[in-house]
Amino acid sequence: MQFLLLILAWLGVNSARALQFQLQANVGELFTYKIEPQLFNWTHQVISEQFRYRPSLQNYPDLPSWMRYMYSHEYHAGFLYGTPPISAAGKSLSLDVVALNRQNYETRQMVISMFVAHKFITPNVVQMKIDNLNWVHLMDPGRVENLRNIFRKDLWPGSKEDLSVVFMESAVNMGGRLPLRPQQREGVIVHVGSFSQFSPRLKELQEEVRPLYKLPSCTYKRTSVQKIFENVGFKLDWCAFKMVGMESPTEVLYHNNQATGRLNEHQKQHQQTEEQHRHIEHWMGISREDVPMRNYIDEFAFAFAIPGMILAVLLGMLSAVLCFQHHKFSIHLDYPMSSTVQMVQCSDTKPMQPVTTLKSLKDPNFLLDNTSLRSQSPNNSLYQLDSGASGIYARPKPPPYKGGTLGRNAVDI
Repeated sequence: MQFLLLILAWLGVNSARALQFQLQANVGELFTYKIEPQLFNWTHQVISEQFRYRPSLQNYPDLPSWMRYMYSHEYHAGFLYGTPPISAAGKSLSLDVVALNRQNYETRQMVISMFVAHKFITPNVVQMKIDNLNWVHLMDPGRVENLRNIFRKDLWPGSKEDLSVVFMESAVNMGGRLPLRPQQREGVIVHVGSFSQFSPRLKELQEEVRPLYKLPSCTYKRTSVQKIFENVGFKLDWCAFKMVGMESPTEVLYHNNQATGRLNEHQKQHQQTEEQHRHIEHWMGISREDVPMRNYIDEFAFAFAIPGMILAVLLGMLSAVLCFQHHKFSIHLDYPMSSTVQMVQCSDTKPMQPVTTLKSLKDPNFLLDNTSLRSQSPNNSLYQLDSGASGIYARPKPPPYKGGTLGRNAVDI
């Protein structure tokens, strides 16, 4: 039993043996490293996505803050990339990379030793976004060389000696949106830098694309150097093309890789100048008593005055409209009205049948029919009241009864 355990332990150690590699990265320059099955002595792949990798800082669960790991399904490999900052200069790092074979679940380990060399950060940088590529495509040294040749041979001849890629990241990781179609490329943001001053052609290109900065994206825009990039397979988003930099000292031009005494003196002077600026620009807080008090009386008065004036004007207009309308109604109501009704005499031949209809003074046709009414009415059909009130008529006299006798029961016989 113990013999079997020893055999299993030996197999586990043999399968998880650690390989060591020595790498070097420069401050301010993009570092890339490809992790593939050949590093772990795995030569063939039987199933799709057979190998998986997990890199981390030795004795830590994660990578350094400036380094990122991404796995590419297109190349079936993992990539480490990032730009070391000044704070990492002169330090050595050890990375543990654990590989897993998903076919038989075999694990192997590799230790990557890395030294970050000191290098002055390039002061002049050209920022751009390439729409037709993904981040993994710039891991190809051939594409990176084609991009550098565009600047060294055509746009920026002065950067021929020290042009380098200082930054690279996926556009999605920088806040961009995924394309609507999965077949389209995500885009990649690239920065190239040099100690050389910007060429006149680059400055002209900067002025050409400056009006486009207010747009979020302008892949449809064409520039005077469009064909230069498209001939080598790069389609740029000119809204993201910018030049950021300053004039670099002459001591460091074309001598960046050699740490001479003059460079060290210049670095010390530069650090002292930065410390002085930081001390001057340090923000000093104020006490609570020194904070000015804000008076809200004027703001409240201004906020209520304008609406009050508008309300007063509207009320005045409404009152004027109502007053004129009331005056018009009063004119119509002053017209004299009379409710006196004149009665007419009924005919003897046809009792209960009036000669004419009743007329009211309210009827507008009463004045027109008044003459005909008087001509048809007999003079003795109406009688006046004895009280002396002239012009006021009472009810007419009842018609005479026809001859006949009434019985005891008051029934006409």
